[in-house]
Amino acid sequence: MFKGFTRLLHSPGEHLKSLLDSPESAADALSPRIIPRSEHPVSRQQISEAALKVLYRLNGAGFDAFLVGGCIRDALLGKMPKDFDVATNATPEQVRDLFRNSRLIGRRFRIVHVRFGREVIEVTTFRGKPQDEHGDHIAQQSDDGLLLRDNVWGNIEEDALRRDFTVNALYYNIADFTIHDFANGARDIESRTLRLIGDPVTRYREDPVRMLRAVRFAAKLDFTIEPATEEPMYDLAPLLLQIPPARLFDEVLKLFMSGHGLITFRLLSHYNLFGMLFPEAEEAMADAAWAEDLIEQALTNTDKRIAEGRPVTPAFLLAAFLWAPVAHRQAELEREGMPAIPALQTAAQQVVTRQLQHISIPKRFGMPMRDIWELQARLPLRRGKRAFQTREHPRFRAAYDLLLLREQAGEIPRGLGDWWNAFQQGDEHEQLRLLQKVGSDPASQGDRRRKKRRKPRKTEQ
Repeated sequence: MFKGFTRLLHSPGEHLKSLLDSPESAADALSPRIIPRSEHPVSRQQISEAALKVLYRLNGAGFDAFLVGGCIRDALLGKMPKDFDVATNATPEQVRDLFRNSRLIGRRFRIVHVRFGREVIEVTTFRGKPQDEHGDHIAQQSDDGLLLRDNVWGNIEEDALRRDFTVNALYYNIADFTIHDFANGARDIESRTLRLIGDPVTRYREDPVRMLRAVRFAAKLDFTIEPATEEPMYDLAPLLLQIPPARLFDEVLKLFMSGHGLITFRLLSHYNLFGMLFPEAEEAMADAAWAEDLIEQALTNTDKRIAEGRPVTPAFLLAAFLWAPVAHRQAELEREGMPAIPALQTAAQQVVTRQLQHISIPKRFGMPMRDIWELQARLPLRRGKRAFQTREHPRFRAAYDLLLLREQAGEIPRGLGDWWNAFQQGDEHEQLRLLQKVGSDPASQGDRRRKKRRKPRKTEQ
């Protein structure tokens, strides 16, 4: 990999086994493996100017300052780091006093965001063991072990053990440019292994979102989740129901909007996690094979767009994830005698109401999602001015893309998507020909507006 680093990776020592078996007792005796600058590839040229300003100002004020987590992991993997997180022994209030361009956020975890234009550097204070009390701060846990509030300050050794995965417990010291490896994360990077620090059941109970993070990192980094880390996930998946829907929405964005959505979806399904996020979508997949095909194709297309640098929106993915439940409920309502359009609108409302119990959907995505659904009922209606009106709708393109996915997945017959493709690309004469073809198609007679029947005149006797 690079000079001296591989040699260090293959001499892991005994301290990781100790901390995994008994993280509480290991914290006091934990000593890091120090990787000198000459034996690792992380360079200040890879670190953003904003992150360097934070590190140097903290260091200049007499505080310890380390880059930590994903940025160091990615640099060791040969990737260019994007997000820079700083860990320090300065308290959030001390950090805020040093940076006028900062603000305290969070209640469960109090952290500081230091803003430089559009870039935000996240600064966290070293955390201690959750059962310890330091000053006025103490961790709060539920009866199930969920950490409700965790503002317990500690030292760097304790902070390392509080990190989730070994590959994220790597600290880059701005004072001497060394990397402090507390949990043999460098070794696991070399073997491309994702391993939790501490007892997996305890760590998942403290924060069930760690199961989602395990899947996300495995998909993003092409890592293997080691057996002890993955085994509890199958049974502990329902713990995600304890997590606030707003937080899970943020996690869903990270899971599916990073360019690895398809493999992420398959891993979530494998570990029984997808149904905790989208229960009605999972139920629909069990009832109709096309439902899963539609989701997978939507994710494939989204991954491709992200790889090409093209824009993507969560509204479209959410519309694809939840379309099968909407279609299923709509069909049930129509069988009960409700007209198609009201049935679709009612079904959409029912699906969204249930979904919001699991994942919140902001209006900026929820409203476009509903538009995409409602356009599915308008796309077959093409007579007169309707085709032109539908084409001018702001969500037309997304609705058209969903229509194509529905055809590809086998929910509906092919043909309508080809018509709309030709209509978009055709000139005025071609569009007129296509509209005339719709008018002569017996299969489209349902598109004709019904004429009001006149009541027969009464005749005098």
